[in-house]
Amino acid sequence: MGVRPAIDWGTAQRVGELVAGSPPYGGVLARSVQPLAHDFARRVGEYTGLQLPPELPPLETLDRPGWIAANLKTMRPLLDSLTESAAGESQSPTGASESEGSTGGFENQSPTGGSESEGPTGGFEIRGLAGAAESRLTGSLHSAAGHMLGAQLGGVTGLLSQRVLGQYDISLLDPAAAPRLLLLAPNLAAAARNLGVDRDELTAWVAIHEITHAVQFSGAPWLREHLGGMLRELLAGLQVSLANGGSERDHESSRRQATDSPRAGTGSRPQGGARLPDPRELLSRARSGELRDLLERARRGELLRLTLGEDRWLLVERMQATMSLIEGHAEHTMDAVGAEFLPSLPRLRSAMNRRRESYRRSASGLPWRVLERLLGLELKLRQYEIGRRFCDAVVESAGAQTLAIAWSSPAELPTTAELATPALWLERIQVPA
Repeated sequence: MGVRPAIDWGTAQRVGELVAGSPPYGGVLARSVQPLAHDFARRVGEYTGLQLPPELPPLETLDRPGWIAANLKTMRPLLDSLTESAAGESQSPTGASESEGSTGGFENQSPTGGSESEGPTGGFEIRGLAGAAESRLTGSLHSAAGHMLGAQLGGVTGLLSQRVLGQYDISLLDPAAAPRLLLLAPNLAAAARNLGVDRDELTAWVAIHEITHAVQFSGAPWLREHLGGMLRELLAGLQVSLANGGSERDHESSRRQATDSPRAGTGSRPQGGARLPDPRELLSRARSGELRDLLERARRGELLRLTLGEDRWLLVERMQATMSLIEGHAEHTMDAVGAEFLPSLPRLRSAMNRRRESYRRSASGLPWRVLERLLGLELKLRQYEIGRRFCDAVVESAGAQTLAIAWSSPAELPTTAELATPALWLERIQVPA
């Protein structure tokens, strides 16, 4: 029997749509921008020095439910991979399902085929019925957990769908999946109206940003696999941690077991399955004061770092540094290219900065401030700022052709420290600051 997904993806979509709402497109149409897309890509290529993709994905306008569906589809391989170990708990160590009923899995419990104390009804039948009842209960709990995880994922995706203006949708774990250029029509219309800017110019400007991402991944063909490799490494570490209760000692033991096993590399998961935290362990931690320390570290923004451990946290930092360059470079380029044919670019930039700042200050931005604080992550807005300042400084100091060196190979990518101090990166690649 196959392992059921740990996340109910239908629930995720339904809850996401409920949270997102479904405002109208507001007159934003992909066909009004599509004729300009190839010209945008050409200009981006000329400015950045990056090679254009052989075929640019068509621009698509979506409503919020459509955007949620697209992103859940992209996230599914990632999250299903992460939760597979937990879902495998519903199977026995031999791979047999616990729902085998009154005969399968129970008939060989006694060497003689029966116990002297079985009574008139037969002990194996009783144990079989008990096992079937337990299996039904386990299935119900699994279903409830799947709905809960789906609801949580849907809630977050629904909130995000209220904010996103555009997206270059690329799957890092499935190279065969074709990238998409998405424009979130209702949000673009609402943003133009609320910010008092021209709707068509705002749409074109956002399209340049997303097309820049397409050019980045074509001009640096190693980039997709580089990010995907880091993501797979992170997921592999998380899976081992889940399967062994999160203990670093168990993590190392499972790593050695996977390496030494004749089946290593065949897709087998560590023995034992995923386990939920033992309440007695949590109580012991609370009594020892350790739980108080954990809460304090969470308050300081170290929750994700604490959960992952230092080795995997360094991997997260590398991924964040790369994403900051990707986002900041697109921010820099959309202004450099947009200045050529968007008369109201200064007004657009000012309005966009006000919009981002409002998310930090307003009540609607509160969940993101809390999330960033808890996880210790530089979320999207921070990536824009850090990466753009780096790109602005490099171009001002050494020109756009020097910035293009960052896309030459993974070795030329700026580190977190170099993003904060661009002169360090220029020194490393031997360009005078």
